Amino acid sequence: MLEIKDVSVRYGVIEAIKRVSFEVNEGEIVTLIGANGAGKTTILKTISGLLRSSNGSITFKGRNITKADARTIVKAGISHVPEGRHVFGGMSVKENLDMGAFLRKDSKAIEEDLDRIFRSFPVLKERLNQDAATLSGGEQQMLAMGRSLLSSPDLILLDEPSMGLAPLFIQEIFNIIEEVNKRGTTVLLVEQNANVALEIADRGYVFETGKIVAAGTGKELLASDEVQKAYLGG
Repeated sequence: MLEIKDVSVRYGVIEAIKRVSFEVNEGEIVTLIGANGAGKTTILKTISGLLRSSNGSITFKGRNITKADARTIVKAGISHVPEGRHVFGGMSVKENLDMGAFLRKDSKAIEEDLDRIFRSFPVLKERLNQDAATLSGGEQQMLAMGRSLLSSPDLILLDEPSMGLAPLFIQEIFNIIEEVNKRGTTVLLVEQNANVALEIADRGYVFETGKIVAAGTGKELLASDEVQKAYLGG
């Protein structure tokens, strides 16, 4: 579904991503793990059109999207839940959700998707008219995910969905990620909580200073002594 080939990204003179190549197949959960500053967030922003690569190519469902803008990429079927959630304060939960569907015209299908989101995140239905800024961190994460799913994506990019959340919320969020995947949405996940991420992942890639240094199935990476010592507290 998604192919990243020899992609490099620069911030001025600093090369944050160095000729990275990887792929995400349809129906998979693929996770990117690594230390802070390793380039994981940068690669998600580049896929979603928020940053430009200095070389290489990004192909989605056979279409080259390397130079496409963010609106075009959302329309093509990629949705991005950014690090830090970024809900719209001063707007209600319902208004935030509506923003996720801004490119869609199929009102009946939108209502059906909204019903599914409320089944996954019942608290959002309870808080529909509440200012999004007044939600807890976990509730804001649910809102950010719900908003993203309302674009009806084929591929969802999730950046640190468990950041700052209580353990109870973390497990709930990961259960929902698996549920979303089972319904047919492919997932590319960046996550500091590497143990939990690799447990649900079909495959994973380990980033280090802008490069991929290891790859394998979730189980293989969980069992790797090097990965255990460096990222899993083993």
